[in-house]
This record gives sequence, structure tokens and C-alpha cells, in this order.
Amino acid sequence: MSKRMLNKTIMYISLFALNIFTLSAPVFAQEASLTEKPKAINSIYFGSCAKQSKPMPIFDAIVKDDPEVFVFLGDNIYGDTEDMSVLKEKYETLGRHSGFKKLKATAELIAIWDDHDFGENDAGKDYPQKEASRKLMLDFWGEDKNSLRYTNAGIYTSYTYGTGDNIVRVIMPDLRWNRDTLHDVGKLNYLTSRRGKNMGPYKPSPDKNASMLGEEQWKWLEAELLKPAKIRIIASSLQLIPEFTGWESWANFPLDRSRLLSFITKQKVDGVLMISGDTHWGEVSKQVEHVGYPLWEITSSGLSEKWKDVSPNKHRVGEFTNNVNYGFMNFDWSKSDPEIAFGLKDVKGDVFTEHTIKLSSITHQ
Repeated sequence: MSKRMLNKTIMYISLFALNIFTLSAPVFAQEASLTEKPKAINSIYFGSCAKQSKPMPIFDAIVKDDPEVFVFLGDNIYGDTEDMSVLKEKYETLGRHSGFKKLKATAELIAIWDDHDFGENDAGKDYPQKEASRKLMLDFWGEDKNSLRYTNAGIYTSYTYGTGDNIVRVIMPDLRWNRDTLHDVGKLNYLTSRRGKNMGPYKPSPDKNASMLGEEQWKWLEAELLKPAKIRIIASSLQLIPEFTGWESWANFPLDRSRLLSFITKQKVDGVLMISGDTHWGEVSKQVEHVGYPLWEITSSGLSEKWKDVSPNKHRVGEFTNNVNYGFMNFDWSKSDPEIAFGLKDVKGDVFTEHTIKLSSITHQ
């Protein structure tokens, strides 16, 4: 047990005893208040693309770093089936993984899905087993049985850490449940003009109203962005900033991409950072247009998977890595202008790339 976990256990025991001997509010009310996590959070780590049957020694490096929260950004298993017994067994295989069990014992785990754990490569709203898949996914990650994630049009959710001047909100949209049809450039065009440039087969949807989120989820997302927070982390299973990679991304749905960027700008939503997965490579992107401050995105992929043909990205800052990697984000609240350090680490826990910014630099001036 880590020192932080031991302290948390002692805190719970102390509060339980205090509640009994003072005959104050019921024990369950005390426990409910603890879920608000009043102390400032100092570390949120993240990653994606974990093939459950592979060794994944990278978990050992993550556990050694002792993050408070780890965000699984999708493709958390490679299900790729309409047979729910097969999907269930693959979740169970991940659950038995020694490295995963160590991480689960020391950090809070939160998760969104992407296509492979949704159930089928590049699948969207027409995937026939999405209701059954949703239940397996939420049960595996320990979701409360009364959670709206079981009944909403998608498993989108958010988590809040800290209070007052150090609130960090992690916002997790579902880019699968409602996603409209993908459009591709055609086999011949792909072979002659795309593959040689390390680009995928997809193109922006010609339907101006096509969406990954759907209107119900959009209203939720906009409301979440307007809730009080110093830092708002949008945990997206797909990349937002990189354009025209030809693979799945927000760029294939121009309405969604422009709506999000415009909303941040028009509503002067401060402190937004993006984290994403899916690609099987890691990189940091930065966009200076369309938002009132530089928008950063850290893509971490994968925990087990690699892709040698990395796509072009005009927003990339520094080098990419196509070795296994995980992302980190650390907060220093002791400064008058809090600092955020973020980047990627390799299988040994060594830093591959790191950037440190001040909170004021991601605030509308």
C-alpha cells in the first residue's frame, strides 16, 4: 500500500470513529462528503490502447510514479466482437493482469471507451451490441449501479477534484454511442495519395450536421465546461487538434470540432487542456488559432500498441514517439500563478517530452 493510500485509510477510520462518538450526522453522510475530494489534486496520469493479452511492463513504471488518478482513454481492451462472452473474457483478462491490479490498488481509475472496447474497429452508433457492451464496460470499471452512464445516450461523464481555487474537472465525452457514419476517400485514392504520406482513408463528413456526440450530449458538454474550475481537462478518446491525419479524429466531423473551439472562445472558458489516445503513437500538439489562448493536447498511445507510420501533424510540438508510452500531468498549486507540467514517459518511466506552463497562459486575457 502506498503512503498516500495508507493516509487515506487512516482518515476514513478517524472520521468513522468521530461520527460514532459525537452522534453527529450519519456515517453515510460523512462518506458522501469525502467523494468531493476537498484536497488539491497534484497528479493525473493517462494512457490508452492496452491489448489485454500482452505483458505491459509499462504498468510497473506508472505504479512507481504513484499517480492519484489514472485515466484510461479508450481501447482499454481489444474486444472487436459482437459476442459478449468474448468481450467479457477480455475484460477479465485485463482484470487479472498483475500490473493492472497493482495500479488499481494504488490509484483511482476512471475510463471512457473507444472503438475496440466499444466492440468493433471504427464502430459508431450502428454497432448492434452497444447496450450489452456498455453494461460490461461499466460493470468492469466499478460504476455505481445507479449511475446515469447506464441509461444516458452514451457513457459520457465527468469527475471533479479539489475545491475553491484548485478545482480540476475531468470531462469525458463519448465519441462512439452517437457517432454518425464515417466517410472515406475511396480505395484507389487511398492507395495512390494517402498511404505513402502515412495518412488514413477517412475524410471530413460532407454532411454539415454530422456529429460524434449528438445534441443531448452536446448540451451536457457545454454545461460541464461552464461549471466552476481552474483546470478543465477534456479526456477525448480521439485527437482534436491534429487535422487531416486521415484516421479517426474530430477533424472528420467539422461541426463538432468548430463547435467546441467556438464555445471555448465565445464563452471565455479558461483552463482547457486536451488529453487523447487511439493513435498508437504519442505526441504533444498546440493550437494557437480559434481559441483565446494556446490550446494544448497530449496524446498518449499506447500502453501496449505501436504504429510505425506516424501521420503528419502541423500542430505537433517537438518529436513524436511510436514506442509504448503514458501521459502525465502534475499541478503545482504552491505558486501564486499555479504551474502545470505535462508530457509523456516511456516504458521505464523516463520522460520522453515535458512542457511546463503557467495557469495564466491558458486563461482568456
